[in-house]
Amino acid sequence: MPLAYKLTVLGLVYVSTIMLPTLGIYLFQRLNKFTPAEMAERKRRYVPFLLTITSYVACFVLMRQLHIPWYMTGIILAALLMMIISVVANCRWKLSEHAEGAGAVVGGLVAFSALFGYNPVWWLSGMILVAGIVGTARIILGHHTVGEVLGGFALGWLCAMLVLNPMTNLLFRILII
Repeated sequence: MPLAYKLTVLGLVYVSTIMLPTLGIYLFQRLNKFTPAEMAERKRRYVPFLLTITSYVACFVLMRQLHIPWYMTGIILAALLMMIISVVANCRWKLSEHAEGAGAVVGGLVAFSALFGYNPVWWLSGMILVAGIVGTARIILGHHTVGEVLGGFALGWLCAMLVLNPMTNLLFRILII
């Protein structure tokens, strides 16, 4: 793909998934005069989640309109699916979003290795090590239990595998088209 195309896609994804959610959450926090500690309260996490989900939906729709390949758009769809399930699960159980992200990366590596035909062993080994370190840190810091970390990892892995794996993404491509 040409460099200009790659930079355009990268810019779109950066603005939609990092810049806009960060700005929206910052403004929400400042307008309501919440401290970072107060933002950790479960009830106050719904608005930032919804702001982020809205930004991801906009990114996904724009990427579809620009006819960006499904495996690139699928990354946004997997993250979006993961966030929606996490918001619903957050009503009863506080899943670790850090572990969800790590699980999604591991699932994405496995799925893309099947799609592009490469051996992901070294990347998987490194990412599983990082996931273990992050999960352990969340438990040691007292932010999550072992079950919340494992549940988050499993959710991220499952969403990535369902959306990005060439064998299972057919369902999503049928439903989204």
